[in-house]
Amino acid sequence: MAADWSTIESLPQTPLLDLFANDPNRLASLSLDVAGIHFDWSKTHLTREAVAAFAELAKASGLAAKRDALFGGEVVNVTEGRAVEHTAERGEGNPESVATARQSHARMRALIDAIEAEALGPIRHVLHIGIGGSALGPDLLVDALGRDSDRYDVAIVSNVDGVALEEVFKRFDPAATLLVVASKTFTTTETMLNATSALQWMTESGVEDPYGKVIALTANPEKAVEWGVDETRILPFAESVGGRYSLWSTIGFPAALGLGWDAFEELLEGAAEMDRHFRLTDLSQNAPALAAFADLYYTQVRHAETRAPFAYDERLRLLPSYLQQLEMESNGKGVTVDGQPVGRPTAAITWGGVGTDAQHAVFQLLHQGTHLVPVEFIAVIEPGDVLSDDHHRQLLLNAFAQGAALMKGKKVDDPARSYSGDRPSSTILLDTLDPRTLGALIAFYEHRVFVNGVLLGINSFDQFGVELGKEMAKAADQGGQEFDPSTEDLIKRAFGE
Repeated sequence: MAADWSTIESLPQTPLLDLFANDPNRLASLSLDVAGIHFDWSKTHLTREAVAAFAELAKASGLAAKRDALFGGEVVNVTEGRAVEHTAERGEGNPESVATARQSHARMRALIDAIEAEALGPIRHVLHIGIGGSALGPDLLVDALGRDSDRYDVAIVSNVDGVALEEVFKRFDPAATLLVVASKTFTTTETMLNATSALQWMTESGVEDPYGKVIALTANPEKAVEWGVDETRILPFAESVGGRYSLWSTIGFPAALGLGWDAFEELLEGAAEMDRHFRLTDLSQNAPALAAFADLYYTQVRHAETRAPFAYDERLRLLPSYLQQLEMESNGKGVTVDGQPVGRPTAAITWGGVGTDAQHAVFQLLHQGTHLVPVEFIAVIEPGDVLSDDHHRQLLLNAFAQGAALMKGKKVDDPARSYSGDRPSSTILLDTLDPRTLGALIAFYEHRVFVNGVLLGINSFDQFGVELGKEMAKAADQGGQEFDPSTEDLIKRAFGE
């Protein structure tokens, strides 16, 4: 089989119902179980032939060698000349980097032990300030796993809009609040402004030594010291850990504090289990690879511009937002690793929501609209509540039935009431939602992004596209930026300048 895109693009486009009818073993060949998670791609248009073609393309793209380079701590972020070592934070990677990560985790645990022993005074509230990867990951972990925790009240603030901070100020006792400032560079404008305002709130509320209750999470400890944080309360992480991949590092501090250290270790082990699966399993039965093959099939062959994950579990309500950054910041690129135009679509636009809310909002378009949108259902077998079983039964039945309905459709004489069907979906079903399975799930998405990037020939680990607007905003604040007439008018209307 030729190892190029033309082979994949020329594959037969057989309807889903026919694919099931023609292959009695379809479900078995396109579903698998890893780390307490069941994956089902049988309601996508993947076939054995398509998987084989993608596997050949992966071979030609050097996926195996690049995967080894990723886990070996070699430079894979070529535009910035860096290794990419988030897997080392969970024990899978270059031995020296793994040892360094363990030392960092030990330092974090020692500080957590000290906080629990009230070395920083009685603490009831944790205000974590960061943005992007320094906030989305911890926020997802705490919201998904910490709802029943009585350890600490944790709030994650990322938006520079003062309303976000004020909401927390109204709830928290400043004298019992630990301020956690998370920034890889410790220069991020939004984060540092929010941190300064939080310190001012603590000072004005009579906290005697507000800096004594500040924890810094950063890859630039010198900047944190310069800002006023004592070295003993700085938790560093490696420069080779990217922001959107950093929740496994000391950026996960609020989760480790809020959920307990045992939970954080289980999170790391779940991710490590998925690491081992990704590294050692044949692509035909490799969860991240199969998911990436489906992604690429729809973007490249069916020209789908978006993909929509829907979490049928309230505890995973932040997962779509987390995936937006992970997928679009990683693979929203227009050039290859060699700086040449890619010449084909890269990342789909990731959007989604929470079931069953989304069914009454956006599923009209999914079922009868003109856009082809691959849907991903994420659900959990064990309920997260103690109410009547009817609640969780209806939740899961809705998730399963929606996937079936997207595929089957319904043909009637009235066009307005007719459903075309043959609309793809995949399902990810967790046995239970605990630190181990959540860690494995997030690691699955990370490796899926990596496979997508390798087969597209792009660098998934830089993010220069987020910088230009920020640079222009900073220059405008300093009076050194000229804008187009529209933008100049907006600034004048807002600030009278």
